[in-house]
Amino acid sequence: MISFYIISIIAGWGAGVVTGIIGASAAVVIVPVFIAFLNMPAFEAIGISLATDVVASLVAANTYRKNGNIDLKSGIQMAISAIFGAIIGSWLSSFVPSAGLGGFTGIAILLIGFSFIKKPLNERIKNFQEKYNSSSSNNSVKTYIISIFWGLLIGIIAGFVGAGGGVMILLILAFVLRYRIHVAIGTSVLIMAFTALSGAITHALYAPIPWDLLIFCVVGAAIGSKMAALFANMASEEKLGKIAGFAFIFLGMLTVIDGFIS
Repeated sequence: MISFYIISIIAGWGAGVVTGIIGASAAVVIVPVFIAFLNMPAFEAIGISLATDVVASLVAANTYRKNGNIDLKSGIQMAISAIFGAIIGSWLSSFVPSAGLGGFTGIAILLIGFSFIKKPLNERIKNFQEKYNSSSSNNSVKTYIISIFWGLLIGIIAGFVGAGGGVMILLILAFVLRYRIHVAIGTSVLIMAFTALSGAITHALYAPIPWDLLIFCVVGAAIGSKMAALFANMASEEKLGKIAGFAFIFLGMLTVIDGFIS
């Protein structure tokens, strides 16, 4: 049983690191590790990952807040719609297997990662914003509707596969709502805390959560998230953009593996 606790705290730490650096969900680390090494049912692993996401996201969000890198004003509508979406997705996941979706998601994340290595995220955001800057002021209603739509969709996917949706939220905040990369990550982890909470509660209603493993996971995640968030806030936009590319590749590989394991 001690080995289970060691695996839990290491998996939690790894999950916290990816959350703190690029706002990614704990699910990409915890779910495949728990299924492969602890022989845990997928639904229980998803519940633990969502609950861990809550703590890791709040710890990271607090660090980003202290550095002035959170702006929830423009993203509040996305946050609310994502919470409702997570409830729907968590309910659906109790009926539908998610292996196929996980595999496709992993491939997509891999491609994004390679793309960001070739051209860093901060440069892509800058070019995108310059290209569409002239029409941005006339599309506030359109942007509002788009953010609600994506928030709902992200929430459904997040609850369904056991992820907080941080990476997807990050991309929408950066490209649709035009956030700087540090602010996009900080705001995405804060939104993810609420989507993960709603998903975790819904999961707990359908299956018991092993609290002993969850506690060790949460401790590891809190430490990893704090360390990573401190580093990310000290890094330049360019450096953080490069790191995001490598992190996306790593996350994509884990998600593809998770798809095959599940």
